[in-house]
Amino acid sequence: MDTQDYKDDSLSETGSTTSSRVGYSGPLSGPLVTTTNKKNSSRKSARFKDQDECYVEITLDVRDDSVSVQNIRGGDSETAFLASRLERKPSSSSALSARLRQVSQELKRMASSKRFDKVDRTKSGAARALKGLKFITKNVGTEGWGEVEKRFDELAVDGMLPKSSFGQCIGMNESKDFASELFDALARRRGLTSSSITKAELRGFWEQITDQSFDARLETFFDMVDKNLDGRITEEEVKEIIALSASANKLSKIQERVEEYSALIMEELDPHNLGYIELYNLEMLLLQAPSQSANLLTDSRVLSQMLSQRLVPTKDRNPIKKCCRGLSYFVQDNWKRIWVMLLWLSICAGLFTWKFIQYKHRAVFHVMGYCVTTAKGAAETLKFNMALILLPVCRNTITWLRSRTKLGRVVPFDDNINFHKVIAVGIAIGVGLHAGAHLTCDFPRLLHATDEEYEPMKPFFGDDRPDDYWWFVKGTEGWTGVVMVVLMAISYTLAQPWFRRNRLNLPKILKKLTGFNAFWYSHHLFVIVYVLFIIHGYFLYLSKKWYKRTTWMYLAVPVLLYACERLIRAFRSGYKSVRILKVAVYPGNVLALQMSKPQGFKYTSGQYIFVNCAAVSQFQWHPFSITSAPGDDYLSIHIRTLGDWTSQLKAIFAKVCQPPSVDQSGLLRADIGQADNRPRIPKLLIDGPYGAPAQDYKDYDVLLLVGLGIGATPLISIIKDVLNNIKQQKEIEEGIIEDGGATKNSKKKPFATKRAYFYWVTREQGSFEWFRGVMNEVAEYDQDGVIELHNYCTSVYEEGDARSALITMLQSIHHAKNGLDIVSGTRVKTHFARPNWRTVFKHVAVKHTDERVGVFYCGAPGLTGELRRLSQDFSRKTTTKFDFHKENF
Repeated sequence: MDTQDYKDDSLSETGSTTSSRVGYSGPLSGPLVTTTNKKNSSRKSARFKDQDECYVEITLDVRDDSVSVQNIRGGDSETAFLASRLERKPSSSSALSARLRQVSQELKRMASSKRFDKVDRTKSGAARALKGLKFITKNVGTEGWGEVEKRFDELAVDGMLPKSSFGQCIGMNESKDFASELFDALARRRGLTSSSITKAELRGFWEQITDQSFDARLETFFDMVDKNLDGRITEEEVKEIIALSASANKLSKIQERVEEYSALIMEELDPHNLGYIELYNLEMLLLQAPSQSANLLTDSRVLSQMLSQRLVPTKDRNPIKKCCRGLSYFVQDNWKRIWVMLLWLSICAGLFTWKFIQYKHRAVFHVMGYCVTTAKGAAETLKFNMALILLPVCRNTITWLRSRTKLGRVVPFDDNINFHKVIAVGIAIGVGLHAGAHLTCDFPRLLHATDEEYEPMKPFFGDDRPDDYWWFVKGTEGWTGVVMVVLMAISYTLAQPWFRRNRLNLPKILKKLTGFNAFWYSHHLFVIVYVLFIIHGYFLYLSKKWYKRTTWMYLAVPVLLYACERLIRAFRSGYKSVRILKVAVYPGNVLALQMSKPQGFKYTSGQYIFVNCAAVSQFQWHPFSITSAPGDDYLSIHIRTLGDWTSQLKAIFAKVCQPPSVDQSGLLRADIGQADNRPRIPKLLIDGPYGAPAQDYKDYDVLLLVGLGIGATPLISIIKDVLNNIKQQKEIEEGIIEDGGATKNSKKKPFATKRAYFYWVTREQGSFEWFRGVMNEVAEYDQDGVIELHNYCTSVYEEGDARSALITMLQSIHHAKNGLDIVSGTRVKTHFARPNWRTVFKHVAVKHTDERVGVFYCGAPGLTGELRRLSQDFSRKTTTKFDFHKENF
């Protein structure tokens, strides 16, 4: 810092008039000022101006039995000069002379030490430090004093705010313990002993915690730790603040190792074993520690080019141009979906129109009118859609088409389930039109027709005119239609996400009728529906010739194809019984299964398999992403227990597990493949693999992988595949193995991925145990930085929040010394809170200009829209093209 800044600060260091810890500073020519507090201690401070217009600052702490140096800045020859001056200074008592001699010796020692280098308080250093000690962030108390005062009036009791309500009053609702400690620190500074405060005292508290100066924030944080106000932080006080910070950030693993981490901080900040640390130690740590910001550094020249491009939304005053541009962007992003939807709608419209015109020229039209034409037109679309809806769920066929053909370039196979849902909506509309037209229009018209009008109807309905609705219902055409509508309604209702995911607060009895199991079993009612549909289509009132009863013609090929799919699945799963090798139960209700790979089982990273466990249910098959890589000699899956089936599966396998050893992760483990006495393990059947959006990663040189929670599973397989390729290339270079890719018979395409960015965002600290081994392997083998890993723990408050300040300091120290992150337990440093996704995309775009980046996301649907918009925005306005892929999660 320049001399002018020191001059401006010459009258105040860290003190307040109400505090017993006051620092003073003055010029070299002035006397050494001393102030004594109630504990018979004094602190002395002087500043010396050298010949280069720089200052040397010395702060002493004189106590009853000892004198210690609090701080020396610019310690060089000037410091030694002060020591000699102090030796010659006259003394009125032997006790003071002894103290000054002690000061002289310690100053000489400190002058020769490099420990007290001048702290960097440059603009960049101070700006970085200011990020780490904000008591009021955008998530806490951003409303200002007006809102705080309003909450005070609501929470106050007899004009006094209780300590228990302080956190709620200032907007720190989620950290009541931290708010309580902050209250105590602010009260101690003011000498308040009451557990309640007035509005005026709250205003003083608020002004202090919202103070923007770094020194004020640092001192407030120091006061929280220094509970006895002696100006020193002992190891016991460090333990308390670490436990408090860990609790506020829901970091249970850190709470379990408080003693180890407090000893680490004391070792770092108290290398001379004085038994305490002081304010300037924290200041140096904040100013000199590397920034943990998620705002990734980029080359300034390229970044300036990026910023010159229009990354902000373009504002057009002309609404026509705005609409045209929006339409153009929509077509560019969705052209695959558009042509498929247009084709489907055109076929439906064509079939409806064809049947409508056909029946308009028949005799029945004169009796039933447009009711019968509408009913028959809707029936024709129903035949088509009932056949088509089976194709999107023919998984083996779709996997083959997307893997072995180039149809994926024009057909959006990733949207197969969405298209299945769209067709279901089309069927519901068709059923409504068909049944509605019959029941409310043409049947009543037939019942009320005159004898003359009914005469042309006798070949279809008999010589005697029907008397009532029961005549229609009791016939084959009637009861099959009614039963189909009921079964379809049940299946359609239970397939809705509110019922399938148990999002509704229903009574306990009704809740048992919902959930995934209800969805699974109700969907298999389709077998009965299709049988009834064929019967209903054969016994028609108005078509007596067999070749005009066309329902079976529509259904023949799709039903045969789907039946073959199920037969293949049953046959394949029958011999693909796997042997369980390892079982692990992790925090966050996650079960990891490692199993033998069946002979001839080939898959691609990003694909998934169906799993059946007869011990839970003989009929249910559930899909899970493969987390192992194709090059591994085993298969692995990670299952999050969210429903009945997964909970029962976890409970069964947990019975054969034991607590892990020291070097193992997880809550429970069982290495069955290495055990002498193998326990009895439930039998698992697998079926697959099946195609998924993530398997298209091989089409891109650059990957941006984003996973939320358990959604990281398919992406972990991709990371492992990239890592295995790195290992293989390294072995080829070292001559350990030969390059098999150069052989003539090798049809395998060269590995395309040259760079991968993996962002994993999870809520719980224990989640990082799921893939700890993969993270450490990447850090060990990826010497060229092909894979860039970013872990985010959202339970920890964002960087800049005082509640996570000590965690950030501890993380930096521990990683520098041991190479391990205290949050994840891996070699990969963990970021806090959520990523700034625009910054992430900007980082990738700057690094990879004129390239295509595959963006693969798996997780909750809430983030899908933002990532898709960013992919589109950066693709349109930069030279980097981002292709977004959403995993069906």
